[in-house]
Amino acid sequence: MKLEEFVKAFAAEFEETAFELFTPKTVYKELDEWSSLTVLSIIAIVDEEFEKPITGADLRACNTIEDLYNLVQSK
Repeated sequence: MKLEEFVKAFAAEFEETAFELFTPKTVYKELDEWSSLTVLSIIAIVDEEFEKPITGADLRACNTIEDLYNLVQSK
């Protein structure tokens, strides 16, 4: 999966946040809609799409969507 596709998949987990706000440089923890439920959704997507497990700690260690993408790619 390319970075652009990862950003789209990430953005799809947010129902109320405008799609235009999602870029590789988006600091996802600053989004109003970011919650523990969203964390679980992102973990599930990464597991399904990449078949790589990530944790809540992994999400906390990253700042941007691109950071998370790079982490997933490195696993």
